[in-house]
Amino acid sequence: MKILRNAVIAIASLYLLLLLVFFVVQRSLLYFPSSDSTSLKEAHANPAFRQLTLKTEDGLDLKAWYAPAASKPFTFVFFHGNGESLQDSTYVADPYIEAGYGFLVTEYRGYSGLPGKPTESGLYADGRACIHALNAQGIRTENIILFGHSLGTGVAVEMANEFPVAGLILLAPCLSIPKAAQVHYPFIPAEIIALDRFNNAAKIGQIHAPLLIVNGVNDDVVPPSQGQRLYELANEPREFHSLPNHDHNDLFDDFAPLGIAWVSRVCGNGNSPT
Repeated sequence: MKILRNAVIAIASLYLLLLLVFFVVQRSLLYFPSSDSTSLKEAHANPAFRQLTLKTEDGLDLKAWYAPAASKPFTFVFFHGNGESLQDSTYVADPYIEAGYGFLVTEYRGYSGLPGKPTESGLYADGRACIHALNAQGIRTENIILFGHSLGTGVAVEMANEFPVAGLILLAPCLSIPKAAQVHYPFIPAEIIALDRFNNAAKIGQIHAPLLIVNGVNDDVVPPSQGQRLYELANEPREFHSLPNHDHNDLFDDFAPLGIAWVSRVCGNGNSPT
């Protein structure tokens, strides 16, 4: 009996130590920032882009790349995933720029050589700064389409909660970070120890902007069922699509025609830019 008790104590101690390690390193498992600072020229970005400098509410100087709308009323604001960067994300914009829309590629604190360290509240501050920067360019909030991928869907959902935007696009979204973490670390009580939660499920019902959710059928990072459940929790007007033969990170090319058609069909003609 004593041997069994000692074994139980040893196993429990090891498990508590494991939880402590996960708690301490959790942000390094969530964010994968690139330290490389790249210029538009070095990135071979669309020539329509120009760089915007913006300041967050907590005093950080960040940058974003912005292509003004050529013929359409809306400007997309793109929030990338946890392992992507400003440079990686510029190619996403090409079909939308070609169709005449504006496009702003955001960048987070701590990424692409920018100051600060990424946290949930920090990324929300970065998102607000990007929207305010567009407002300063004469773009009304009502003419903004928020577009998030993966982790970026959490930022997009929060911004749609805070601002009266024209539409919200979520590509490969999760219900929350704890729900996504539970898929890969089922032995960790993520709901208890997660510092950054990006709780899309709790917020989506408060959003009344048109919503489009798209998942890859073969997504093994965030189960498509989480996107489907998020859709079920959302208000109308809403749409959900599954792209066959696609996983978590290869959605953009085939999604673009669908997304552009949805904006044209659902989001209307926009408002005057001033």
